[in-house]
Amino acid sequence: MLAKITSGALLGIDAYPVEVEVDIAQGLPQFATVGLPEGAVKESKDRVKSAIKNSGYEFPARRITINLAPADIKKDGAAFDLPMAIGLLSATGVVKNGNVGRYVLLGELSLDGRVKPVRGALPVAVAARDWDVDGLILPRENAAEGAIAAGSPVYAVEDLGQVVDFLNREQVLEPVVVDPALLQAERVSGEADFAEVAGQEQAKRALEIAAAGSHNVLLVGPPGSGKTMLARRVPTILPSLAFEEALEASKIHSIVGLLSREQALLSSRPFRHPHHTISDAGLIGGGSYPKPGEVSLAHRGILFLDELPEFKKNVLEMLRQPLEDGQVTISRAATTLTYPADFMLVAAMNPCPCGFLGDPQHPCSCTPLMTQRYRSRLSGPLLDRIDLHIEAPRVAHKDLAATCSAESSAAIRARVEAARQIQRNRLEKFGLHTNSQMQARHLKQFCRLDAEGEKLLEMVVDRLGMSARSYSRILKVARTIADLTGEETIRQPHLAEAVQYRGLDRKLG
Repeated sequence: MLAKITSGALLGIDAYPVEVEVDIAQGLPQFATVGLPEGAVKESKDRVKSAIKNSGYEFPARRITINLAPADIKKDGAAFDLPMAIGLLSATGVVKNGNVGRYVLLGELSLDGRVKPVRGALPVAVAARDWDVDGLILPRENAAEGAIAAGSPVYAVEDLGQVVDFLNREQVLEPVVVDPALLQAERVSGEADFAEVAGQEQAKRALEIAAAGSHNVLLVGPPGSGKTMLARRVPTILPSLAFEEALEASKIHSIVGLLSREQALLSSRPFRHPHHTISDAGLIGGGSYPKPGEVSLAHRGILFLDELPEFKKNVLEMLRQPLEDGQVTISRAATTLTYPADFMLVAAMNPCPCGFLGDPQHPCSCTPLMTQRYRSRLSGPLLDRIDLHIEAPRVAHKDLAATCSAESSAAIRARVEAARQIQRNRLEKFGLHTNSQMQARHLKQFCRLDAEGEKLLEMVVDRLGMSARSYSRILKVARTIADLTGEETIRQPHLAEAVQYRGLDRKLG
């Protein structure tokens, strides 16, 4: 007796179909799973056996062989429990539907037959849009994720008996319907606002520029100057996620199990804030079978690294590839996977180990050598990839005590969205969205300078000994500043403002 059930497995952020072949033959009782099963897949036979018995069905005391095809790719996770159980029940005649293989089944089984949620339901549902199937049968907690993909019908189930009754047409299940527009309709109420930040007008201006062009930012200032407060409010001035962006980011969160039943789709841009003790695998991703790290979880959003020099130097250096390419490639003996990592880096640091260098109120206790060693933890190539270096000095009492509120995030976001629209209109034909993504050929076409601008930039680059990467970053920032003012040409004031945001090139160069 042979049965074939369709399921799905993950390869990076994408999914591929897995055919679960169940064969029941005469012989001594045996349960063998082949097709490179790993970890939880090997243990599934005990869960499947108990779930079938405790659901009131008879478990066949025969020679059972289950093959997970394609057999040359490792399979991990508990999502194959449900298709294995249905395959066994189909092979023994309990499930009478001859078209059971037309459904994609995912789900972990508890010992009493309940169907428990699994990771990665969203990527499988998205990939299943291109598969020749009649629908997906998913755990109730994952059903909203699957319905977001707007592909084949998604049926939510709670236990093994319900799946059997549905396949035997003894129970009717209505497809789950989710409106993505409702999930993305509003930002979270009560979120932080730039109106709450006293003073720091120059830093706010720089963060507006960074948000408009999706530029990387480094905030430098003494403790208590508001660096973290500013960084946490950057998401409030970014444009809302488009549906395709939200779907791509949600797939990554689904893989690591961060999507809850109430949150089938990300409604706002991710904001990841890892601690400085994080490992390289935690930041970039890794493991024997590579999983996404913080840089991928921040895809289409913000990666905030507070106390940047406190991170291990080898961990920081691994940021070079994702900052440059917008993706990260992880190679292991088993496989090589590429995860998207197109994020906006917002980092913060003190000017020196004690944090009070240049503070008129608190004398600095650090020697020049201590300060140099502290700052040397950030390499030149890494600083080159950070577009804006912003000084956030201590806030004066008059600003803290001011009764009038500062400009709101909504007002700043309106200007950012207008600048982003200008960039989309300019770069859409090249497959780009923001100025930070421009390459050398785009700079020559869209970042032309007049004679005064060329003279200023030549003087700055020669005097500070800037790298070619720093040169291009200045041009990109100047282009964004011009877009914020609605001007087509980059003028000298735009360029001068962009140059002043390269403060660490002067101090560390």
